[in-house]
Amino acid sequence: METFVFFYFASIIVVTAGLVVALKNPVYSALALLVMFFHVAGLFVTLHAEFLAIIQILVYAGAILVLYLFVVMLLNLKREEHFHSQLIVGLFLGCVLFAEAVLLVLKGETTLGNNLAASAAPIELTRGNTESIGELLYSTYLFPFEVASLILLVAMVGAICLTLRHREGVRRQKISQQVSRRTSDSVEIKHVTPGSGV
Repeated sequence: METFVFFYFASIIVVTAGLVVALKNPVYSALALLVMFFHVAGLFVTLHAEFLAIIQILVYAGAILVLYLFVVMLLNLKREEHFHSQLIVGLFLGCVLFAEAVLLVLKGETTLGNNLAASAAPIELTRGNTESIGELLYSTYLFPFEVASLILLVAMVGAICLTLRHREGVRRQKISQQVSRRTSDSVEIKHVTPGSGV
């Protein structure tokens, strides 16, 4: 039963990941990405990593995908009418990776688990998933965690720069002119005689 559930989630993940790249409409690609995120969370549940599954749904499906859609709407991307020139190279590399995966499955040769003793007693968990992940994240993997946050910051700044368009008829703030402006250029004193009005 576990094998069937794994292959179900894995097949849907592979199909939806391909649709993210292959679909020409960016909104449909984002929806395929949403389905993929939910099935990755399902894989985490099968691995008894419930905390990672919830984080996958909350952070990726709930926050990052919304950011993707926001950028797509903000950039006003049009529907792609043709694929890019790297299609042939991508198909070739995809076929090579698929052939390697098929060979690994057919041969059945793997080194996973060779170092484990056959009669090893089951390990009892003394801590939960959250505590273990937090300790690893902020000790062993602290530097990659900080690098990932820096990459997300650069991506956010890049999205802002991409959406900063100069349209005609839109008044923009010019700080250099505001700083160099003098009182005589901006203030005009009107002498009004009493009783004559403005």
